[in-house]
Amino acid sequence: MSDRPSPSSRNAYKAFRTITTRWMDNDIYGHMNNVVHYSLFDTAVNGWLIGEGVLDIHGGDQIGLVVETGCRYFSELAFPDTVTAGIRVAKLGTSSARYEVGLFRKEEEAAAAEGFFVHVYVDRETRRPKPLNDRLRTALSAIAAT
Repeated sequence: MSDRPSPSSRNAYKAFRTITTRWMDNDIYGHMNNVVHYSLFDTAVNGWLIGEGVLDIHGGDQIGLVVETGCRYFSELAFPDTVTAGIRVAKLGTSSARYEVGLFRKEEEAAAAEGFFVHVYVDRETRRPKPLNDRLRTALSAIAAT
């Protein structure tokens, strides 16, 4: 019996973003290189935040800095796959959020990879932690894991 966790299904996530893979995402072994997964996590979460109107990447006074990341790989992804990223907030703190992201190949129900990262929200100028503003907290609460 393996202690390795099984991949989550799509219904474990609260929000979704579709991302197209690129030719350059494949490595010499013919599948998506492991570092690309982290880029997809970042793209999915920040794209969702921008879409919700709670992240202004150019002029907002509060930004999220990544302080921790991780990933488990279950099956291969490769160009030209279309990837659906499922997003949820696993933990919401005073000035931080732990995002969990599942990457789903095409229409598959089981995640090909699952990862997480923690954003600490800081003042853009001072880079010091700053409590989540009300709009951001409300948006993140809406996709919090139950």
